[in-house]
Amino acid sequence: MAHALTDARAELEAGARALGLSLDDAQVDRLLAYQGLLAKWNRVYNLTAIRDAGDMLTHHLLDSLSAVSRIAELARRAQPDAPRVLDVGSGGGLPGIPLAIAFPDVSVTMVDIVQKKTAFLTQCRAELGLANAQSHWGHVEKLADATGYGVITSRAFAELVDFVNLAGHLLAPGGRTVAMKGVRPDAEIERLPAGWTVEAIERLTVPGLPAERHLVILAPSA
Repeated sequence: MAHALTDARAELEAGARALGLSLDDAQVDRLLAYQGLLAKWNRVYNLTAIRDAGDMLTHHLLDSLSAVSRIAELARRAQPDAPRVLDVGSGGGLPGIPLAIAFPDVSVTMVDIVQKKTAFLTQCRAELGLANAQSHWGHVEKLADATGYGVITSRAFAELVDFVNLAGHLLAPGGRTVAMKGVRPDAEIERLPAGWTVEAIERLTVPGLPAERHLVILAPSA
């Protein structure tokens, strides 16, 4: 077990470096502890179809970490004094928990309609000591927030048209929606409603994961 943990730590640290992330030992500890919590709760609550620890590290942790720098950058640009991110359909906390660990100055709210998943997120916040993370159980379209979020993000939540229609009202001035996608979603982009502009489509490279990944960054039209 100790050997497996050492290997996981080395792989995570190498992956983070490849992604240009500067993580200290405490942040790496938290990420590995989060993976442990995800694996533990998954046995009972079926939070993810991925059960192998190595696959969790690449398909979940490193996959999420590939996007967090860009998400944090956009949130800080929109809200330089107090950047806020909303993770819609967060499920087991992806990318919200890795984002909160990697960037403690960014406030991360994770929303999901499945109560057992938000219970898990609440437990993660407590056990990992993430003062900058919180979870909300409910439908995102029913949320109200006067301040708004600099970034609203999602990973495998919904088609782009549903994402912006359900969550777009929660954007702060100058904010962006950032969807994590696999293959470039050109058909989804064509179906976007009026009032939204594609600001960028950025290809991501995830260490150890030979699969297409893209970030789709959307802005409300002026």
